[in-house]
Amino acid sequence: MSNVIQTEKLTKKDFATDQDVRWCPGCGDYSILANVQKVMPELGVARENIVFVSGIGCSSRFPYYMNTYGFHTIHGRAPALATGIKTANPDLSVWMVTGDGDALSIGGNHIIHALRRNLDIVVLLFNNRIYGLTKGQYSPTSEVGKVTKSTPFGSVDQPINPLTLALGANASFVARTLDVDAKHSLQIFEEANNHRGTSFIEIYQNCNIFNDGTFDSVRDRASRVEHQLLVEHGQPLIFGKDRDRGISISAHGPEVISFAANDEQAAIAAGVTVFDRSNRLHAHAIAEIDRKPEFPVAMGVFYQQKRDTFDAVMQGQFHGSDEEKPSEPHDIDATLSDLFQTGDTWMVG
Repeated sequence: MSNVIQTEKLTKKDFATDQDVRWCPGCGDYSILANVQKVMPELGVARENIVFVSGIGCSSRFPYYMNTYGFHTIHGRAPALATGIKTANPDLSVWMVTGDGDALSIGGNHIIHALRRNLDIVVLLFNNRIYGLTKGQYSPTSEVGKVTKSTPFGSVDQPINPLTLALGANASFVARTLDVDAKHSLQIFEEANNHRGTSFIEIYQNCNIFNDGTFDSVRDRASRVEHQLLVEHGQPLIFGKDRDRGISISAHGPEVISFAANDEQAAIAAGVTVFDRSNRLHAHAIAEIDRKPEFPVAMGVFYQQKRDTFDAVMQGQFHGSDEEKPSEPHDIDATLSDLFQTGDTWMVG
């Protein structure tokens, strides 16, 4: 993302600050912080050219704990600030940290437009299906029937699926990972950093105080192998402890297919889909399969598309205007008042 590389070899410790980390003991945010600090030295970007931007919520304390530049903004508005920062200085590596409440409720409109514009940033959305900072109200991703302080008889709202929202907004990189899966998280973070465009990553994150265990089927090591589908480009969608089940995707929707254990060729012959991350049908199908109990929960890069980035196009417009009018000197003494007095309309060459 940044054109300014490290001039010295950095380590994870170089990205930690002297601030006390103020999350509840056992919170999944600790794992995510450790994984991000660990991957930063591998990206080769100088610390002074990295910016972490956040909104409001437990996850949004993140900039305090990263030894980079940071901006703790207001509720739901982190995409707007990230857009301004990246557009003003495209060489910066901009990472936006948000939560399911911050991004998908009050910030829903902002996140949609950041995604469709394809700004060259990485978005980390911590999803714990609850409002943690304000003490346990249901969030836009809480399941139907969720009993909380604000829904004592159970939520009647249909939850938002962050990944299908991102796909619908035409995000160019859509992925999901897990707070406690360090190996997988590091891989996804690196791929997101290398992608040119908005990289949207949903991170399943456990809130052990107000919504403990909501992702136990994929967080628990014993059950993870049975209930998790690791999505890889060019590989069949196989899952299960014995690798004897797979997903077939068609126009009629996804279907679970059984076949001989540990036999990839038998899986393909039975109709298991070979995953293509450039295929929007594949991406939408696997983003929605965890809504049914017979399906696994998918993890990995769901979709990736190469297209122009917002900041690059904007910079091209600026430079193009300068090239078209080389003879016009810039009035460095002009004031805002002068601009207001120049008239109601102006011509663009």
